[in-house]
Amino acid sequence: MTGPVLIANRGEIAVRIARTCRKLGWPSIAVFSDADAAALHVEAADRAEHVGPPHPRESYLCIPAIIAAAERSGARYVHPGYGFLSENADFAEACAKAGLIFIGPPPSAIRAMGGKAAARVLAEKAGVPCLPGHAGEGLAEAAERIGYPVMVKAIGGGGGRGMRRVARAEDLAAALDAARREAAIFGDDRLMLEKLVEPARHIEVQILADAHGHVLHLHERDCTLQRRHQKLVEECPAPGMDAALRAELGRRACALARAVGYVGAGTVEFIAEAPLHPDRIWFMEMNTRLQVEHPVTEMVTGLDLVEWQLRIAAGEALPFTQEDIRLDGHAVEARLCAEDAARNFLPSPGRLNRLDLPREAPGLRVDAGFRAGDLLTPYYDSMIAKLIAHAPTREAALAQLAEALDAVRAEGVRINAPFLAAALRSPEMREARMTTGLLEAARKRLVEETLKEQAA
Repeated sequence: MTGPVLIANRGEIAVRIARTCRKLGWPSIAVFSDADAAALHVEAADRAEHVGPPHPRESYLCIPAIIAAAERSGARYVHPGYGFLSENADFAEACAKAGLIFIGPPPSAIRAMGGKAAARVLAEKAGVPCLPGHAGEGLAEAAERIGYPVMVKAIGGGGGRGMRRVARAEDLAAALDAARREAAIFGDDRLMLEKLVEPARHIEVQILADAHGHVLHLHERDCTLQRRHQKLVEECPAPGMDAALRAELGRRACALARAVGYVGAGTVEFIAEAPLHPDRIWFMEMNTRLQVEHPVTEMVTGLDLVEWQLRIAAGEALPFTQEDIRLDGHAVEARLCAEDAARNFLPSPGRLNRLDLPREAPGLRVDAGFRAGDLLTPYYDSMIAKLIAHAPTREAALAQLAEALDAVRAEGVRINAPFLAAALRSPEMREARMTTGLLEAARKRLVEETLKEQAA
């Protein structure tokens, strides 16, 4: 049951969804704010609808504006991409009320996993181990009981916002205040605590479920390289993962998906102590949407996840079994962002007077949302593109991706390509000794290395 798809997003992910729609013969409809009238994602779709002023609250986050655009355009489906309204149960319900098919899980699953505290309870009931934690009143007392260090988290947060590491009791009050201020942007300033794992790895499992009761996992990704709790480099499979642990994490992820009646593509995230051990991996959260890093899974499995999102939304059953999901080689992705690593990853908005990206080739994929001449405004995320390398071995994939980043050239804004290449070549990354704190701890060293290479 095909039909026009309204892509309720912008940038790289909107371009990527439009590409799969075109492959399948499904008409695509972009939406754009005043700031994005000439954007690449508008050109990538078959047609486009204006949704409001530049600020996201008045355009990409405005449910009435998106629904009105879908109705004007004659869309049958709405794909939310990631970010913006992708995990908004009210938006999914508004789509259904308007007679539109939301390409994602049912609102009940989004709500069940939307709050970190409630998600923990459901995970525990599903037999998925969780870290010691506490939500609600008495956070100071709970921190003493759990034991420092702890992580303060916004219950309704995401994208690294509303999170604070706290090592001492005397620092807790200030951390709670700061996290609560950040959490307010989600419309929910409630906080929770969890025991902090250090040194830590970030492992996540991609799941895919249809409306006919089939739930599969598509292996795991390692998303350990982060700055400000936001991912920059992701890979599949995770280094140090063996078949038994992969099967166990997949079982946990599928059990949770079944417990909430999940349908579509989703990700169950885990925090792990480094090095990996089955008893030292705990549930963190579930993302009820497509992930930025989904291409590394596509490269090693051969599956187009957006295609299967569309097919599942159209009522199709998954035609393959768990045993059919392959794991072919190794894939690594880097997020090319307009930011200045030397200034603590400060965003660098401006006009892209020049942007040279490497050409796609066997083993190299480029998912871009911008081109030379485009304006990067401060209203939206700083990501310009994603570069993904696929090779028979991890060593070869890391080297290929670093070389691709070396070839990137930009003028008008600062980009993080040299920093990412240095991180990929670091001994910690090559030897799979990375932790979630590596980029922050080694930032100065890696920046100095990039400067030396540029001067040579």
